[in-house]
Amino acid sequence: MRKVIVSAFVSLDGVMQAPGGPQEDTAGGFKLGGWTFPYFDESLGGVMGEMFTRRFDLLLGRRTYDIFAAHWPHVGEGDPIGALFGGVTKFVATRNPDLKFEWANSRSLGSDAVAEVKRLKTEDGPDLLTQGSSDFIQTLFRHDLVDELTVLTFPVLLGGGKKLFRDGAEPRAFILTSSLVSGTGVMVGKYAKAGAVATGSFQLDPPTAEEQARRRQQA
Repeated sequence: MRKVIVSAFVSLDGVMQAPGGPQEDTAGGFKLGGWTFPYFDESLGGVMGEMFTRRFDLLLGRRTYDIFAAHWPHVGEGDPIGALFGGVTKFVATRNPDLKFEWANSRSLGSDAVAEVKRLKTEDGPDLLTQGSSDFIQTLFRHDLVDELTVLTFPVLLGGGKKLFRDGAEPRAFILTSSLVSGTGVMVGKYAKAGAVATGSFQLDPPTAEEQARRRQQA
């Protein structure tokens, strides 16, 4: 059975918009694109390399797909990520399910992306890994389709922008399966879905009549 794995770069205030460059996504007047760049070091490179060692296909929103398709096919044969992304299947959520893709091994999720992701999850095959796709991820959370999370939290406040977690997600508990901190202070947490949200209470029980009487005597 395939798993849906959400991978995201986020700021301390939860923003995931345009981590890679100034013009990546300027929607809403966002002016801080490329905010992850100063924090990348060898340890983070290792995290990304490990992420891509597992067999995977890509699960992308249309905007992220367009960004990737404009970049990765043109980086040259010597770039390992470009070659890797070119070889895997790219499943794309788009409002135009009949769209013809030029990037090899790309296909639409069709007119009902949720139903198609549910179907893909029943198959044997590579896991479905998201990259970017901040809007489509909300659909996955809303329909409880996310099995694992890899969240890289960068020590920066952005003050606004598209967030990883928004209102409308299906409540769900996760467990932390591994963690590390990079040399530049980026916290990397990997989480797996762990069922329903458990609740409790720290509220104290009200004192009994006997306890109230004893307190009055001691006062």
